[in-house]
Amino acid sequence: MSDAPSAVSRTPVWKSISISLTDDIAQGRYGTADKLPSEAQLAARFGVNRHTVRRALAAMAEQGLVHARRGAGVFVAAAPTDYPIRKRVRFHQNIQQGGQTPAKQILMLETRIASLIEAEALALEPGSSVHVYDGISLANNHPIALFQSVFPAKNLPGMLTALEQRQSVTEALKDCGVADYTRAETRITAKLATATQALHLRISEGAPILRTTGVNIDPRGQPVEFGRTWFAGDRVTLTVDGR
Repeated sequence: MSDAPSAVSRTPVWKSISISLTDDIAQGRYGTADKLPSEAQLAARFGVNRHTVRRALAAMAEQGLVHARRGAGVFVAAAPTDYPIRKRVRFHQNIQQGGQTPAKQILMLETRIASLIEAEALALEPGSSVHVYDGISLANNHPIALFQSVFPAKNLPGMLTALEQRQSVTEALKDCGVADYTRAETRITAKLATATQALHLRISEGAPILRTTGVNIDPRGQPVEFGRTWFAGDRVTLTVDGR
């Protein structure tokens, strides 16, 4: 049986199968711990050979979506995480509501001069200093997103120390006197993973990712955070509501 892509095909067949099966999981057709159809059944479904199916399943296993049990088959490890984009965006709360365990890994904490985009977003004068928090968001120990949070250094002088101790933006802001904050705006853009992003997220270079950018403000309307997040496209379902 031949499954060679046509001359106009731009997506490898194995990747198309991986995307289709991931969508099946996201739509609830297969739940966590459910067994997927056999390689032979999937080969018949997609009209390909078993080698192509095997490659698609291997890619999904690398991403933490499925796992193989010797002699038993391939099982769903985790469904894509629903991640609500609301007026109050709280990572730990969002992940816990989805029945998973949240965690964050610090990649870098630094103070530097704000870029023009960061200064504008935070209503700062050009040349102002900002605190920057680069890290990885995890759900059940699987990386689901890279993020960068930028804070006005003058207004939040102790932010880096608080972040190192708390590893939570919400708790660190409380330590710095910001008891509450809300999302002023969010933008979502589809991107392809760079080599570095792919390494951190354990996905293939060029895999689909969703980038969000947003500005958070305190109760007085003062910007306190400019954030950028790069979600692994097949591990997260972004939902938007007005709450």
